[in-house]
Amino acid sequence: MKDNAVLEMRNIHKSFPGVRALQGVDFTLRKGEVHALMGENGAGKSTLIKVLTGVYGKDEGEIFLDGVEGPVAIHSPQDAQNVGISTVYQEITLCPNLSVAENMFIGRTKGMGQNWKKMNADTEKILKSLDIPAIATQQLETCSIAVQQMIAIARAVDMDCKVLILDEPTSSLDEQEVVKLFKLMRDLRSRGVGIVFVTHFMDQVYEICDRITVMRDGQLVGEYAIKDLPRVKLVAKMLGKEMDDMADIKGDQKEYERKPGMVPVLEASNRVSDAGIKPFNFHIEKGEVNGFTGLLGSGRSECVRALFGADRVTGGTVKMNGKEVKITKPLDAMKNKMAYLPEDRKGDGIVGDLSVRENIILAQQVLRGFFKPFSKSEQYKIADEYIKLLSIKTASADTPIKSLSGGNQQKAILARWLFTHPEYLILDEPTRGIDVGTKVDIQKLVLKLASEGMSVTFISSELDEMLRTCSRLVVMRDRKVVGELSGDDLNQSKVMSTIAGGDKK
Repeated sequence: MKDNAVLEMRNIHKSFPGVRALQGVDFTLRKGEVHALMGENGAGKSTLIKVLTGVYGKDEGEIFLDGVEGPVAIHSPQDAQNVGISTVYQEITLCPNLSVAENMFIGRTKGMGQNWKKMNADTEKILKSLDIPAIATQQLETCSIAVQQMIAIARAVDMDCKVLILDEPTSSLDEQEVVKLFKLMRDLRSRGVGIVFVTHFMDQVYEICDRITVMRDGQLVGEYAIKDLPRVKLVAKMLGKEMDDMADIKGDQKEYERKPGMVPVLEASNRVSDAGIKPFNFHIEKGEVNGFTGLLGSGRSECVRALFGADRVTGGTVKMNGKEVKITKPLDAMKNKMAYLPEDRKGDGIVGDLSVRENIILAQQVLRGFFKPFSKSEQYKIADEYIKLLSIKTASADTPIKSLSGGNQQKAILARWLFTHPEYLILDEPTRGIDVGTKVDIQKLVLKLASEGMSVTFISSELDEMLRTCSRLVVMRDRKVVGELSGDDLNQSKVMSTIAGGDKK
């Protein structure tokens, strides 16, 4: 093994029917480093991690670990854990109804002879040593998501892990929680633990990581020290081409020409739901891209859910093209040519066990009625058209959608709604957790749709993405609208001051 290496993966190959997921990939992790694993969705990152943790068996290649003579055989997650490899996933896999201590030691004690006093005391010692703000006896579900992740990490560390894999650990955390998580990661790094960090947040990579391994199309692009790979070059290596300035995604795209006297496509007055938002007013013009912005929990998603009838509406009116309509449930919105891509892709978006084809036709089939099903030939024609239009990477239209990467799942849901030919499209976090290339594709598509006359509301946690895409922003704070920005006011400092309370409208 290389000097100071804790893990080496050499010449790893893995294929699935019709797909070569990994082709001769090498990966080296050193003791006491945070190592970013980067690449577009579908690059092979998840497959490499699953081979390392025994979820998938490899077709070829060898895995070596510090302190173990010869290559190690890992056929299951338990095998990985036994040799010192632990994984903490984005979706926490602990038991919320058990105490912190019970979660720390679950599966590690045998029989009925558990010494509860000692277990709680040992847990308190671990929590204190890692500066985790939790109590051994408290129920896990009373802890924040960030603290639950820290407890999952503490459990892994206490089981003598040499390699800790963190798979998108920050996607559900706010800034303060990320700071706490990074403090724990730095502590573990100082103790010699090798950390593999999988994320789509580039700022975080450059803040916490020592080295970066880039993958593309199932192959290794290269391994780089963080200081030797500026962000522009990282993006270029992930995409396999030099990237144009992302700030200029509009290019030669012409804006939709509105005629004098046109009424708004949608106009809401004193709209409110039982999700806790204050009554708000909102409108969007034909061919406009606008957005809701604000800090996490400000009420952005609740506002668009109230417009679409996804939460129980308790007041207010809505007009579509100047005519008052009743929208109290999603089907009402769909019948009025509205479409909504939800924030929770897995929970509210995809139907995992259905194929890509079935997911794409789903919304239009609901509108058409299930007694008028699309024929198989129609379904394939529709699915193939949108797979090509949105460049969805899938082995076929019949592939279960849960088998696709996150970015391609997102494109399939977008295809579902585009097939309903909406006048008004709501996109809530359409680019969260997906790669840079797909983000740009979606942003460009939004602008193209708007130029053709579709009205789009775009929500993103990334402010620069909102500023690139939207011509008007509704600013939220504490679940109420506190400002509206457009024109020369549409800049980062003005948005931030409005969120902070510098402007009140």
